Amino acid sequence: MELTKFRRRPTCEVHIGRTTIGGTHPIAVQSMTNTDTNDTAASVVQIERIARAGAPIVRLTAQGRREGENLANIVRQLRADGFDTAVVADIHFVPEVASIAARYVDKVRINPGNYRTDHGELEALIEQCRERGVALRIGVNHGSLSKRIFDRWGDTPEGMVAAAMEFLRVCRERSFDQVVVSMKSSNTRVMVAAYRLLVEAMDAEGMHYPIHLGVTEAGNGLEGRVKSAVGIGALLADGIGDTIRVSLTEAPENEVPVAQLLVDHFASRPGEFEVLHPERYSPTAYRRRSHVTVPVVHSEPHEGFRILEATSGNPTAELRAAILSLDDAEADVPVLIRRRYEEPTLEHLAVKAAADLGPLLLDGLADGLWIDAPGYSEETIRDVELMILQAARVRFSRTEYIACPSCGRTLYDIEKTLERIKSRTGHLKNLRIGVMGCIVNGPGEMADADYGYVGAGPGRITLYKGREVVERNIPQEEALDRLIELIKAHGDWIDPPADVR
Repeated sequence: MELTKFRRRPTCEVHIGRTTIGGTHPIAVQSMTNTDTNDTAASVVQIERIARAGAPIVRLTAQGRREGENLANIVRQLRADGFDTAVVADIHFVPEVASIAARYVDKVRINPGNYRTDHGELEALIEQCRERGVALRIGVNHGSLSKRIFDRWGDTPEGMVAAAMEFLRVCRERSFDQVVVSMKSSNTRVMVAAYRLLVEAMDAEGMHYPIHLGVTEAGNGLEGRVKSAVGIGALLADGIGDTIRVSLTEAPENEVPVAQLLVDHFASRPGEFEVLHPERYSPTAYRRRSHVTVPVVHSEPHEGFRILEATSGNPTAELRAAILSLDDAEADVPVLIRRRYEEPTLEHLAVKAAADLGPLLLDGLADGLWIDAPGYSEETIRDVELMILQAARVRFSRTEYIACPSCGRTLYDIEKTLERIKSRTGHLKNLRIGVMGCIVNGPGEMADADYGYVGAGPGRITLYKGREVVERNIPQEEALDRLIELIKAHGDWIDPPADVR
């Protein structure tokens, strides 16, 4: 028997400009611009919109030296306008740009997949950051592991952890503790497993760096919010996370209230629950607890299911404890988890239910869910329940869009393009379509997609079938039709219902 309750994992404090994360500080929310970093005016205006929405930290891409240098102008104008928003530079491919950006910003994010430790570059960057009081984020992406890591580990959570720990050990050797670490993936199961494994690895070596949470390429609309809430909620329920970003293919300021909703939802979780047989639950390995292969929603037949209802302010812990407390005779009985919600908006309902119930499905502890929500139609609730099952990757009932939120590297209007693609393909079943703004993370992050639509240059698109390039540099005005032709050619197309043609 043991007791479990919601509590934050202890971490050291990291100062990002005037914002401090870790320690006893509240979880900070953040977002990222999608403007051209060379466009000072547009970038400043967007940062200020994000700041007014409530995010104290904003990230910009700096893919080249010119963008790195222009960060000076952006920060100068932002401060002149009276904003003390922490500015973060996102670096890919060119290590020299990190040292340029570190002269001007409050934090530099580097990707171990595109940055080397064997030429003294990381050590030099650490010393530069130390001198100016700049924080460093070690940001591992599932889709962009280095060849050396990939050849040994594959694109696995273990490989992601190996990449991060290699860089974190260098930081520790240099006695540099102003470090944040992230382990992002568009696959919620991979993302959650990677973060949990990372925490185990860091704890084993006495590291207490703050954690940045996020699900990459979550998409847009209610589905994007639900997917983010399942992944981020699973980790917040474990007490993991010091800053979060909800990545949506929408205007970046739209991300902030969703992230803040999650933070507030977990901020004061009460409760302490007995957990029997904790060995049945592994924090790093998915397992099903019963013979049910297709989890159900409450409007479907569920005879023979054990219904467990959460009534406390900590539903995830309460339900987990109840499931793990089942005696041996009930151990294989399928479980349907239930919670009542009286939320004023569908977005609040969906995000909270996904964060509360999704983790139990993600971990294989439940076999169905029941959202009891007066005031919403049966059809609406069923739709949310199916979204949660899909986000937890236990049942696929609709097309899944792995769509990046866009940034200054994006080569086309991804928001409008995603809507056009969804309008033409949303009726398809059990397909994953990647819609990516550029090639930096695109091909890697959509590695488990069936089809991919990736920006290859201004006005040009490259199409993928799985990981293989099918057509390169297609004019964008032709790309959607060519994508549909590709889907048809592989037998995955069905005609839409007559009322949506």
